[in-house]
Amino acid sequence: MIQLYNYYRSSASFRVRIALNLKQLSYQDIAVNLIHNGGEQFTSEYLAINPQSLVPTLKIDDKIISQSLAIMEYLEELYPYPALLPSDAYQKAQVRAFALAIAADLHPLNNLRVLKYITNELGLSEEKKMAWYQHWIIIGLTALEKKITSQDQKNEFCFGDTPTLADVCLVPQIYNARRYSCDLTTFPNLVRIDASCQQHPAFQKAWPTDHNI
Repeated sequence: MIQLYNYYRSSASFRVRIALNLKQLSYQDIAVNLIHNGGEQFTSEYLAINPQSLVPTLKIDDKIISQSLAIMEYLEELYPYPALLPSDAYQKAQVRAFALAIAADLHPLNNLRVLKYITNELGLSEEKKMAWYQHWIIIGLTALEKKITSQDQKNEFCFGDTPTLADVCLVPQIYNARRYSCDLTTFPNLVRIDASCQQHPAFQKAWPTDHNI
């Protein structure tokens, strides 16, 4: 039994849903609403599962794993096909670096708890919050666009003709950028890859819609 504690609009949760779908794994979707009643991630029941009060959390056979990239690496070890990482060591490092540029460097600056803190605690207006968000999005996506553009050939996905960990991390970040009205016209390759991913059933099934709440 695989259980995924997640919130439908959480980028990190979105990533793991995509990965599970790519590997064609059935799982129980357990909603943790980050907004309802002050945030269900702060309940004693959920803190017993994940003391960081973050989503997602994966539970497999009573083993609990947090952090989306760690979860996806664990799934890769348990269920190696279809692979989310290339077999070549250098290409594997490139995919991991791309994914980490999003998950470790870009996303933490614009996730829900950061945005709430800069408005509720630091008193930034909605206009300045949006400026903060868009500033970091543009910096992060600019670097990723350059990475894709530098490749010798144009691929359907970030690193070839099949989705990898890079695509799994990219699509939720593009989704969020659109939610916050970021101008993506200067990122044609990222937009093209995002469009390819959106045609894939694994991404479609994971999409943040109300049925995931």
